[in-house]
Amino acid sequence: MNYIELDLKVDPEFSEILMAELGEAGFESFVETDEGLLAYIQEEEFKEEAIAAITAKYLDLTTIAATWKSLERRNWNEEWEKSYEPIEVNGQVRVRATFHEPDPSFKYDLLIQPKMSFGTGHHETTWLVMNEQLNLPHERLSIMDVGCGTGILAILAYKLGASHLLGFDIDEWAVENTRENFAMNELPASSEVFQGTIQDVPEGKIFGGVLANINRNILLAEIPAYVAHLEPGGWLVTSGFYETDQADIEKCAAENGLKKLRSNTRNQWATVVFEKIK
Repeated sequence: MNYIELDLKVDPEFSEILMAELGEAGFESFVETDEGLLAYIQEEEFKEEAIAAITAKYLDLTTIAATWKSLERRNWNEEWEKSYEPIEVNGQVRVRATFHEPDPSFKYDLLIQPKMSFGTGHHETTWLVMNEQLNLPHERLSIMDVGCGTGILAILAYKLGASHLLGFDIDEWAVENTRENFAMNELPASSEVFQGTIQDVPEGKIFGGVLANINRNILLAEIPAYVAHLEPGGWLVTSGFYETDQADIEKCAAENGLKKLRSNTRNQWATVVFEKIK
């Protein structure tokens, strides 16, 4: 499976909004550069017309130029490693690659091997979810990570005291990367990772917490399934959508027996935390 690297030459002040636009168009990972932005998407998901529409939208506001090329997996990983920097969340969590030295001033040290998987911590929604996890009970809970990417959210859940972890993703590379990252962070052998969707989670398997950093449409379709796997009083963290989509997510959650606990935003992206009504 190949990926497309999109190279946007644009004023850096537009990088955040363009990441939001591209994230909605299916792009999974981003690297900010001195000249603009690099963005990555699976080749079969790439649509030239989507890029044309996004660039046209901002032409009146800034000079913008887009080029793209297909990347083989190994080449992308080499490029990503050259530009990957540690991520810090709320002064407590530090996500680093193996080639970075640990920083003992952070309570939670997360190790990942950066590959072509969504969830390295650089995307706003990953940061938002990790920030919420710091304020949620994890001790002795079973936690499900929906669309696990690199497994970063599940790894933090373990470091926060979770007793059992289940992660899944439709991307084969993400599953492989999650397993590798679980091992590097010394997660127990009982931690489960598989390639698939929420439909593949056995009926009757119940969790104390669910992490769902996906996108608006999948959340709206799958929230009822998340609730079915959530114990009464259990929590659900949703993210991967714009602030403008938050009302739709909250309406769907309320219709499925969830109570909103709180929400947060970061550069136009949103996260909402819910509790299953007892």
